[in-house]
Amino acid sequence: MSDVKAQLQEAFERTGLRQTPQRYDVLAWLVRHRKHATAEEIFDAVNRTNQRLSRATVYNALHALVESGLVRPVAGEGAAARFDATLDRHHHFICDRCGSIEDLTWFDLPSKAMQAAAGGRSVRQVEITLHGICQRCARGKTKQATASV
Repeated sequence: MSDVKAQLQEAFERTGLRQTPQRYDVLAWLVRHRKHATAEEIFDAVNRTNQRLSRATVYNALHALVESGLVRPVAGEGAAARFDATLDRHHHFICDRCGSIEDLTWFDLPSKAMQAAAGGRSVRQVEITLHGICQRCARGKTKQATASV
């Protein structure tokens, strides 16, 4: 069994989400391509290998994967939600110029600062998104409005 297949099966078991062929196909594509894709891009890609998948099935699979925590939506300013299946903890950087989304190595916030910011609220998860100009755009080597990595 391949490492990716074993990793995905373990992820389904860990979350208790029933592993359907459709959910597996969507999650496997996201994990293998490590791209922050829109639901439409995922549908187009997965549909090339399994033409029996409908848009509704892909959207339903994404919804279930998000609810289980295996996939998380990454929202850019005014853009369609993109989906991320990188299973390790990380933050994001979104380029204000080209819209690309990059994974950033995880870093913790000082616990006192986080507790003060939460103000007595119960925090379930922390996600940090940095916005700015990516290295490619800073060097002037980008196409305008490219929205994925």
